[in-house]
Amino acid sequence: MKISIITVCWNSEATIEKTIKSVESQDYPELEYIIVDGKSKDNTLNIIKQYPNVVSKWISEPDKGLYDAMNKGIDMATGDYIGIVNADDTFYDENAISKIVNFLKTNNIEASIGDIVQHREDGQIVRRYSAKNWSPEKLKIGFMPAHPAIFFRKEIFEKLGNYSLDFKIAADYELIIRFFLKQHISWKYSGITTHKMLMGGVSSSGYESYKKVSEEIIKALRMNEIPFQAWRIKSRIIWKIFGFLKRK
Repeated sequence: MKISIITVCWNSEATIEKTIKSVESQDYPELEYIIVDGKSKDNTLNIIKQYPNVVSKWISEPDKGLYDAMNKGIDMATGDYIGIVNADDTFYDENAISKIVNFLKTNNIEASIGDIVQHREDGQIVRRYSAKNWSPEKLKIGFMPAHPAIFFRKEIFEKLGNYSLDFKIAADYELIIRFFLKQHISWKYSGITTHKMLMGGVSSSGYESYKKVSEEIIKALRMNEIPFQAWRIKSRIIWKIFGFLKRK
């Protein structure tokens, strides 16, 4: 079974080498590693070029944003399943992919869902994000599993489409709604911790971002003709605050 891993980056010289080395450390041999760069102006490309035995394919060109770049990576991928690792994240350990492959080989599914941990820049783990109790119905109240912890069968994108460029922040949410809630793809929770993710990011940086994400989640549900209650989407911040206080 061949696995394609996609990293999207732009001016990522501070973190991209750590991410590449994380892919290099994986003990699973049938890996295709694709990097899609948005025409970086710093040292990112020079770092990528130092790892020709790790990076299977890469391109560097202007794009229309994160999800346009992801779509380019998906179109370049030739693996049976596709996963992502962000340019400032790493895999949880060197066995992450091999554990996922073993799980996929014993389960005839179109997607596997796992867990992640989030950490500070000093490496201290501050949150464990588990999908153990997640179900597609929870998309209606604003909750989705960790995006990087999902491995999709390649042909699902060919059948159901890629990320919609109508969304700035929540195109991943819309895709998951479309795949899991509208089209009912087959999936299973693996219980495998797949990634270490750096705290922060485009969709987790303050109230204004939270408000924008909520608006796009509502838009995504409406686009896919899924019945929901908007107040439940907007009030999910209460559960986020409760979870934060609980961790404290």
